[in-house]
Amino acid sequence: MRVVIQRASEASVTIEGETVAAIKAGLLILLGIEEADTQEDIDWLAAKIARLRIFNDENGIMNLPVQDIGGDIIVVSQFTLHAATKKGNRPSYIKAAGPARAIPLYDAFVRAIKQELGKEVQTGRFGADMKVALVNDGPVTIIIDTKNRE
Repeated sequence: MRVVIQRASEASVTIEGETVAAIKAGLLILLGIEEADTQEDIDWLAAKIARLRIFNDENGIMNLPVQDIGGDIIVVSQFTLHAATKKGNRPSYIKAAGPARAIPLYDAFVRAIKQELGKEVQTGRFGADMKVALVNDGPVTIIIDTKNRE
């Protein structure tokens, strides 16, 4: 799994003119799933994100996780995070999991992050043409790949 985590002062997902997810302070998580991903990747990543200290404390130091600030999360599926661009100019998505594999893993990740946070998590819609809006706070953007554990 590969994620792009963006600290947001607000974020939303719109599909066909309808806002399906919207948050104020929190995280926008773009989640890319590959064929080799497992439940172990889900568990490790959900725990890592829940404990990631990227929100400012009273001294302005990034020292707090999302739950400590009462923040919310939106998770958006994004297969293009596994784009291979080494050869030619058209990205290849051969490592990205197809829907039959990716949807159950996406749903399991959403459940795992909900459990880690102890609160609901908003989502986009898998496979939909989504318009994602974000006010990146900081800006703070973190990329994590479960295969590298970084």
